[in-house]
Amino acid sequence: MKHPPRQRIAVAPTTARIETPEDLRKHLQWAIELEHATLPPYLCALYSLDPSRNLEAVQVMGSVFVEEMIHLALAANLLNAVGGHPRLDTPQMLPRYPRHLPHGDRSLELSLVPFGAEALEMFLRLEQPTPPGAPAEDDNYETIGQLYGAIEKGLRHLCAELGEREVFCGDPARQVTAGPFRHSGGRLTGVNDLDSALAALEEIVEQGEGTPRGEVWDGDQDIFHPGRDEVAHYYRFQELKLGRRYRRGDTPQSGPTAEAVSVDLGGVYPMRRNPRLADHAPGSPIRVAQEDFNHTYCAVLHLLEQAFNGSPKMLAVATGTMYALKAQAQGLMEMSDGEGTTAGPTFEYVPPELRR
Repeated sequence: MKHPPRQRIAVAPTTARIETPEDLRKHLQWAIELEHATLPPYLCALYSLDPSRNLEAVQVMGSVFVEEMIHLALAANLLNAVGGHPRLDTPQMLPRYPRHLPHGDRSLELSLVPFGAEALEMFLRLEQPTPPGAPAEDDNYETIGQLYGAIEKGLRHLCAELGEREVFCGDPARQVTAGPFRHSGGRLTGVNDLDSALAALEEIVEQGEGTPRGEVWDGDQDIFHPGRDEVAHYYRFQELKLGRRYRRGDTPQSGPTAEAVSVDLGGVYPMRRNPRLADHAPGSPIRVAQEDFNHTYCAVLHLLEQAFNGSPKMLAVATGTMYALKAQAQGLMEMSDGEGTTAGPTFEYVPPELRR
């Protein structure tokens, strides 16, 4: 653990209704779906950037994506620990964009757009810190932290009522561990009891919105800038929006006051907003490339589901397959669609029986 023991998610009395082990498993599957929902928008923003002109933005988007993958895996470890079965290779994981977060506030809409002001505002809304005293929310949550606050309270309640051994009844062999990861100081740790579950929840929330003490830091070291602490996702997006980095002593109220961050919006591919296969004729080069991407992405979902359901070593295979995704997405970003924009990945589900 990176911090002294303390109450990890500071929330007011909850309205959450996680009262049974089945309730808990249902909400942890929602958490998996939530963490996955962030990945396609982050990938579109990342691969729309020309690395030769926007290295700092690429580093930020790449680090956030890797940490969201860690959060996805931690949510799967949590679900496995309480006897659940993570599901990723399902049509529900890839609804049509624009979309809402699973069981979240309907006012937040996620779209597939290139890096820029719209994307940053969407990401800031997605990663916004939980207001002090906000209640935990088990459904229609306004912030990610409120959902995890409800899960924490459900875990504590069930452990007190049923006993820790009864709650954490999953097979330890299904836990996936790895790290530290490239582009992140984060680690993927196993979950086998209440303490390790609370540590996993803390890792997810702090990397997203900062520490419960109202700091901008997430507790890790910035691997791109040795000697500097890493800021949480919300504040990394603030750095890109405001064009300046945070330094020690900065607060959410002060904003960043350190050196400038360079963002060249001219070095961004103008990807079509929320692209769809139906935008292009069957057999056309763009549609074929988009179909290839979707087949690869669904293969990644299948490999992740295998990794989280008894074959932990498949996580490395899934990670390797993501390199093919990168090349396919970047290739799409370079294909003009003839309307002043470029193509982009559509993230549409391909049923297993139709995959190549």
